[in-house]
Amino acid sequence: MSKYQTPYRYDFVGSFLRPQEVKQAKADYSEGKITKEECDAIVDKAVTEVVAKQKELGFHIITDGEFRRSTWHLDFMWGFEGIEHQKTVEGNTTFDAEAAMIDDTYMTGKISVKNHPFVEHFKFIKALEDENTVAKQTIPSPGQFYAYFTGAQLLNTTLEIYGSEEAFAEDVIKAYGEFVQEIYAAGCRNLQFDDCVWGGMVDAKMAVALTGRTGQRLEDYKKLLLELNNQVVAQAPEDLVINTHVCRGNYHSTFFSSGAYDSVADLLFGEENVNAYYLEYDNKRSGGFAPLAKVSGDKKVVLGLITTKTPELENKEKVIARIHEAAKYVPLDRLYLSPQCGFASCEIGNKLTEEEQWAKLALVKEIAEEMHISEKGVARNLYLATKFLKKHILFFWLAYSVFSHSNFSFQSLEDISLRFWSTIPECRLKNLLNEA
Repeated sequence: MSKYQTPYRYDFVGSFLRPQEVKQAKADYSEGKITKEECDAIVDKAVTEVVAKQKELGFHIITDGEFRRSTWHLDFMWGFEGIEHQKTVEGNTTFDAEAAMIDDTYMTGKISVKNHPFVEHFKFIKALEDENTVAKQTIPSPGQFYAYFTGAQLLNTTLEIYGSEEAFAEDVIKAYGEFVQEIYAAGCRNLQFDDCVWGGMVDAKMAVALTGRTGQRLEDYKKLLLELNNQVVAQAPEDLVINTHVCRGNYHSTFFSSGAYDSVADLLFGEENVNAYYLEYDNKRSGGFAPLAKVSGDKKVVLGLITTKTPELENKEKVIARIHEAAKYVPLDRLYLSPQCGFASCEIGNKLTEEEQWAKLALVKEIAEEMHISEKGVARNLYLATKFLKKHILFFWLAYSVFSHSNFSFQSLEDISLRFWSTIPECRLKNLLNEA
């Protein structure tokens, strides 16, 4: 079993650009040109290849690139009883003035889940783990699921089925609990809640438009979303690592909302009981790092400082400077680095090539190691420092004694030096270098 868990010092959110053969296979299957088995074989091959690429780059966390999905969230919902979908005609959500051509998704009855297709999908990626890698599963958060069906557009339909929002919330918690148990039994130990709700809530006007709520009703709604997430986390097995990713929309290199984390920091950072936050921080729309001071306990923060929306590589020194800025609010040993979002939250993907995508990940790894965020970087530099100081410390002490006319003897200095360096676990540093 792999010794790694999420997040890793250099990491990514989850999705990758779909190869053309995957898009074509799905189109051919939908038109009846190939069988499901033929389509699955093409996707299986593509997943195997994208995992091999992740390993080749030296990443320890692997995903299937979300190749089996049309969207980051809706496909998961389609795996529930009581949820149906159909092709959109004109687009159903506006991303920075671009209509998203993703399926209309709606509720037809009370929800439940059993034998969710994502469980079998995970088993495939689980089989590709090795001693240097661990698979993570990404799903929309319970709060995201609830918010989708209780927002301004779909609330009335939900109330017709459930009678009350409270009754629907209870079923969301129950269904998510059942899914978590299923995927845990399949071997999943690293689960990621993708959550655009908080990314929408940071925009005051957007929060009202999405929820149809204002004032105290809106604040109570936020607390309910938090409670949903926390209840599912509380029911999960103790050794299941659950993280969350928050973004402001990611469709064809566009965005959905803007705003700093300040207005949600108390709830999101202070009270959501996850292990780590993958946070969008690739541009000014995300605001500053000051809200990170609200991150409670020893929770980790994965800084999404590298954008997936454009192909240009970030200036390494500027990224490093921003990491140092974030370290004023969260200690460096609890900071991690990743792109701000996936490269293809939906099949259409962002506006860059696969080669540019991999260059972005290579930059993430390079910066993390150079910043000593990674265990490898820390070990290497401590080890080199150890070797240097062991070699030169006696000289420094001798020179000091001569120039200061001190009476220290060389023998006493040697004893002091040996006693000091005997406390340094050099062998452990060597082992870390070998493991990294």
